[in-house]
Amino acid sequence: MTRRIRTAVFISGRGSNMQSLVHAAKAKDYPADIVLVISNRPEATGLEFARANGITAIAVDHKLYGKDRAAFEGELHKILLEHKIELVCLAGFMRLMTADFVNRWAGRMLNIHPALLPAYKGLHTHERALADGVAQHGCTVHFVVPEMDEGPVILQRAVPVLPDDTPETLSARVLEQEHIAYPAALAQVAKSRL
Repeated sequence: MTRRIRTAVFISGRGSNMQSLVHAAKAKDYPADIVLVISNRPEATGLEFARANGITAIAVDHKLYGKDRAAFEGELHKILLEHKIELVCLAGFMRLMTADFVNRWAGRMLNIHPALLPAYKGLHTHERALADGVAQHGCTVHFVVPEMDEGPVILQRAVPVLPDDTPETLSARVLEQEHIAYPAALAQVAKSRL
């Protein structure tokens, strides 16, 4: 069998995007292998999903590190090295990473954002898109750089904004596209590294 890129996914909750990556990676010809899931919240239900799918799942509780982000990220980095990780996918990981950590993984860390970057960086993207009356919204998979939501775009998928949309209905339609975009973007990046 062809070598596949060893990939870790960082989550903070149920990890629906992580689940879409795991399902995609079950295909024999998929170029990435999800071998590790890490959550900063021990109660994250996505950890159970990962274990049920035979993936090593580890909780590194950020609260135990107080304000020492370097120590928290040092533990993450150590675990990634122990598992020989080549790519990292952030999937609903609700922690901003320091420039030191991001630079260590430059070109090897992906994130998915629920907006068509460069529009609507940060939080509450669906509410902001509706307030602005935009015709299109969507999601972006990008490389992570030290500046939030600034990294080079790998792939985007758009959805029309409907007249009766609420933040919830818009979010649900964007999430469907996220579940298509993230596996496609990871495959693209993993293929380029093989």
